Amino acid sequence: MRRLERFDNLVQMFFARAKAKGEAPFLWHKAGGKWTPTSWAETARQIASLAAALQALGLKRGDRVMLVCENRPEFLISDFAIMAAGCITVPTYTTNTERDHQHILDNSGACATIVSSEKLAKALLPAVLRATSGSHIVIGIEEFRSGQVGGFAFHQWRKLIGDHPADPTVMASKAAFRREELACIIYTSGTGGSPRGVMQHHGAILHNVEGCCALISEDFGWGDEVFLSFLPLSHAYEHTGGQHFPIGLGAQIYYSEGLEKLASNIEEVRPTIMVVVPRLFEVLRTRITKQVEKQGRFANYLLDRAVSIGLKKATRGIPLHDRPMDLLLNATLRPKLAKKFGGRIKAMVSGGAPLTPEVGTFFESLGLTFLQGYGQTESAPVISCNRPKVGLKMDTVGPPLEGVELKIAPDGEILVRGELVMHGYWRNEEETARVLKDGWLHTGDIGLIDEKGRIKITDRKKDIIVNDKGDNVAPQKVEGMLTLQPEIVQAMIAGDKKPYMTAVLVPDSEWTAEWCARNGSKCDFKELAHDPDYKRALGEAVERVNKDLSVIERIRKFILADGPFTIDNEQLTPSLKIRRHVLKQVYGERLDALY
Repeated sequence: MRRLERFDNLVQMFFARAKAKGEAPFLWHKAGGKWTPTSWAETARQIASLAAALQALGLKRGDRVMLVCENRPEFLISDFAIMAAGCITVPTYTTNTERDHQHILDNSGACATIVSSEKLAKALLPAVLRATSGSHIVIGIEEFRSGQVGGFAFHQWRKLIGDHPADPTVMASKAAFRREELACIIYTSGTGGSPRGVMQHHGAILHNVEGCCALISEDFGWGDEVFLSFLPLSHAYEHTGGQHFPIGLGAQIYYSEGLEKLASNIEEVRPTIMVVVPRLFEVLRTRITKQVEKQGRFANYLLDRAVSIGLKKATRGIPLHDRPMDLLLNATLRPKLAKKFGGRIKAMVSGGAPLTPEVGTFFESLGLTFLQGYGQTESAPVISCNRPKVGLKMDTVGPPLEGVELKIAPDGEILVRGELVMHGYWRNEEETARVLKDGWLHTGDIGLIDEKGRIKITDRKKDIIVNDKGDNVAPQKVEGMLTLQPEIVQAMIAGDKKPYMTAVLVPDSEWTAEWCARNGSKCDFKELAHDPDYKRALGEAVERVNKDLSVIERIRKFILADGPFTIDNEQLTPSLKIRRHVLKQVYGERLDALY
């Protein structure tokens, strides 16, 4: 069994891999309809040169540098250059609102920003100006048309690299960072609403990479691996799983052209490992089912039998009388579907959001090895993952990674300890103390451990909503913004495992009375609930809020509550907090009908 060497930091790991791989292809992007590679050696040269340029610009050890960039080779090069220069990366979503950028800049104290395009720069720089009074270094990856953007003079990414040539070997020798030193700050939504900066140290991410490499080596065999990156690299799951993990394996990374071209990219790239979110598999399952339906009765019969046998295999094993059909499926249906995934997939790893067990069983039935992982940004982010050697069980998230301590608290909460655990939240001692106690990370998830050491998540103690793409949404923030509107007195948002957010709204009684008087309407709530003009007026309030929310936080649809949330109807706690589980019982079906 191969094991990952022990490295002191992520930069050291990269330069070691680059030295061993040399001119072998590493990073691939699509240009002019053709996949174009950048070698390990060339990537190392650009990282070393950009790191030298950052130092020449005056950046010092420990300085924070915001990185606003889509999935592309320049993200990885910039990320490692920032770390090689001794600085700390602050990866930031390209979909963030100006308010989000403002908070992250204020909180992180970033003194420089690397931004990919002029379009993104124009959305970002007003926040930079307010946060820094113009004393901020801005580096544009693409060549901007104007010499200035938003009043800022900026530096050209490629020119900086060209003007500061550096030897990767020399830069690697200077990367003397310890595993406990900070590598990046990844912002994740908290229960208080404002994104919290999770401090991930080099050792935390390396611990994840070491554990994942051991899993691949033991359960599948460590070979010439190929990854296809499409989840946002600013998300902890892709940042570790789609960037640092492939580097640990010495794998090639292809950058997808986007979700709409993902299916064709998979067939072209033929990845060996895919890091994905449940929503993708739900879409693919629907697509595969529809494609098979068009192929006639026999193809549909084979698919039905495959799923039936897969369910039996997942519970009690394949019965003897089903084995001839299983062999037939191995010779007919399964190879055809495998080609849709490139034909050489070792494993598809789902994370970032809870997976419906039926979805995992469906793909297992088609002969594709499907693993569900579990974790959170605070654990860099992987805590556990299903493993064939232990036994795949789709309603669990597998055993903890190597070197992870785990226990269940008296109230059922999952507690985690080990090098993978963050050092805390940046400049937020109160929240840090709440989730880190005696070295144990309090995950906020309720669960149990089965007889084979696999974790089963049974509930979520925390209120964070995780959509079907694995993005976190803090409901209190959005609900607070909704109730600031004069039209709305109470609100609860929903969207767990769903493609967008919905809401239950309680209209303000005084505003409603004024609206009725203006429009000559009878103030009968049951009638108003079906009045399109009344709902349109409330929709205008929702849209005002949406303008200040990121794409994933925006409310797409809403329903009106039957009446106020009160203590008497048990929809409020004595301290006047909404009881989410009660409201979901009352309004769950109506909310589900909005999707």
